[in-house]
Amino acid sequence: MPGIIVQTAIFGALVTGLGLTEDLRAGVVDRLRSLPMARSAVLVGRTAADLVMNVFTLIIMTAVGLLVGFRPSQPAWQLAAAFLLVLGFSYVFSWISAWVGLSVRNPETAQSAGFIWVFPLTFASSAFVPTATMPGPVRAFAEVNPVTLVVDAVRGLTVGGPSPAAPALQSLAWLAALMVVFVPLAVRAFRRA
Repeated sequence: MPGIIVQTAIFGALVTGLGLTEDLRAGVVDRLRSLPMARSAVLVGRTAADLVMNVFTLIIMTAVGLLVGFRPSQPAWQLAAAFLLVLGFSYVFSWISAWVGLSVRNPETAQSAGFIWVFPLTFASSAFVPTATMPGPVRAFAEVNPVTLVVDAVRGLTVGGPSPAAPALQSLAWLAALMVVFVPLAVRAFRRA
């Protein structure tokens, strides 16, 4: 279940890029730029709105998981930490999606470009199979893949197993690094759009 939850979060993040390209095409962004507000408000507002949608998606996914037999075995604070980690992951990947969407400026291309980076990250991770069973080069990539780290942390925080501390801290480091890179890239792409 942790792998599916993280996969759903990353797919939910793709909506940001699609929405921004559609807003650009429909002229919504031009209208917002004419208002007396910070230019960053459009991007921050879009990513925050998509984060709220991902909260509801995560609640629904968790409820469905519980209905079909997913049984978290860890204390409530760890479940809350897993929930927050998945939401942070989704928020960071919304910024990546925003950059992709603003760079291509076409909803169809944004969707295709989004899947180009999402599928390798998702399938070359521990979301579906243990990294120990993967061939050498794929395993090397999977073990440092941020999706693997988030999945392993969420798995440890919800159902136990190896300590979730190391993957959780590594996940947070990845998320911070990705924010430092992709927020400025998205802002620059927004200014050019």
